[in-house]
Amino acid sequence: MSASHYIWFDISVLAFGEGPCRQVLAERKALTRSRKTLPTLPQILIFDVDGVLVDVRRSYWLSALETMRFLTGKRVSWAELYKWKSKPGNNDDWNLVSHWATALGRPTSYEEARVAFQQFYWGKNGKSGNVRKEKLVITPRQIERWAGRFELNLFTGRTRQEFSHSFDGWPATRSFKTVITMDDVKRKKPHPEGLLKILGRRDPGTALYVGDNVDDALAARDASVPFMAILPAGTFEYRKRAARFRELGALALLPGIHALNDWLPSG
Repeated sequence: MSASHYIWFDISVLAFGEGPCRQVLAERKALTRSRKTLPTLPQILIFDVDGVLVDVRRSYWLSALETMRFLTGKRVSWAELYKWKSKPGNNDDWNLVSHWATALGRPTSYEEARVAFQQFYWGKNGKSGNVRKEKLVITPRQIERWAGRFELNLFTGRTRQEFSHSFDGWPATRSFKTVITMDDVKRKKPHPEGLLKILGRRDPGTALYVGDNVDDALAARDASVPFMAILPAGTFEYRKRAARFRELGALALLPGIHALNDWLPSG
């Protein structure tokens, strides 16, 4: 898929839904005005990585689309990707590809999906992979500011290799006390094992988990950890996803990670 096609899709979602988007923005402003404080100030902040600290639309998500086209021969769309991504258990892109390709009549095991995905994400035969297209959406300075007031941790669906590739050279990585990847747990999201490993015997009510996927919300609910969802205006099926996050107990819907500052005391 060309970059121009990718950008066209995102813009078209906003343009086609101009009226609904205005209403969504109004609803978000109303929510923000009515809830500027948390029931309990957290001592521990736990972040998902993809879609929260890193924009992965051109890396993981594009790789999933390219893998699907490679396996099935069908020109699957971004709209279809978003629908499959919102299903429980599909935070793991290899799971997503396995389930989606199988549903389209091309039975695909988890391992087959993983191997096919890797050639697009990491690259193959000297060709650069989509991993080079992902972008951090938070600055080291902001992370360090939070680290001065809260304990910071990460619970991500990435492998340790994927995490290290993007974060080992980033100055703010040292600010995270614990980093839990999919390689560090026996049961992946939506199971709460990663959150429970971070907390140990501490009260889950003293933490706050920020994620962007239904699996993050399910993990937080099952660990009894307060949760906030990243959900930008104009997101595909915004209202449906917003309703689902609220059903699962989300304290707030944030347009981006920097909006978390609106809910935390300045300092």
